[in-house]
Amino acid sequence: MTVHHHPSDELLTAFAGGTLDLGQHIAVATHLVGCPRCRTVVHAMEHVGGAVLADMPRSEMLPGSFEALERRLGEPIAANRPLPELPRRGFGDVGGLPPFLYGYPDSSWRWIAPKVHLRPIRLPQPSPTRVFLLRSSPGTKMIEHTHSGFEMTCVLSGSFTHAGGHFGPGDFDFGDGSVDHDVIIDSTDDCVCLVAMQGDLKLSGLIGRLLQPLIRM
Repeated sequence: MTVHHHPSDELLTAFAGGTLDLGQHIAVATHLVGCPRCRTVVHAMEHVGGAVLADMPRSEMLPGSFEALERRLGEPIAANRPLPELPRRGFGDVGGLPPFLYGYPDSSWRWIAPKVHLRPIRLPQPSPTRVFLLRSSPGTKMIEHTHSGFEMTCVLSGSFTHAGGHFGPGDFDFGDGSVDHDVIIDSTDDCVCLVAMQGDLKLSGLIGRLLQPLIRM
């Protein structure tokens, strides 16, 4: 698999620094699983971050800190409550999806437009970015749209094309209010993508304005 489209350096830096919210983190991590180039970049950024921390001047401890630590050593350790067991099947039936998402609570595909289905991924903690799978049939032409927030798309299988190029398995696409997406599914099989989104789609044209109230991803 050859990956041609990658997250920006700013996104990779935020991932390495742990400043992305959970939904954004999942999208970038999904790309990293299939992209050795970006994994190398992230590892280099983490190494630089560690070196910066190591070179920072040491801070003096507050008076009595060591004594307070010694007192806590004798305290009983509270037993950790077992984590709830997640469904075993989860999303394991989706080809190209990273295994770290298999255990998320399962959900069903639902129709959102002709030849287009959506499958939510329910996150274990609140996140301003929602995550879902999007499956589109071969030959589907999406209504031209832009975004009120942003959209990160990781191609799992199949492919699509728009003005920004051709996107196949492993590729990462980013859209926001400055981008007009005119997407065509050009693969012979279904195109399945993992999408992380904030805000909503803003459909263009008369048909788009008529359909806008009916579509909520």
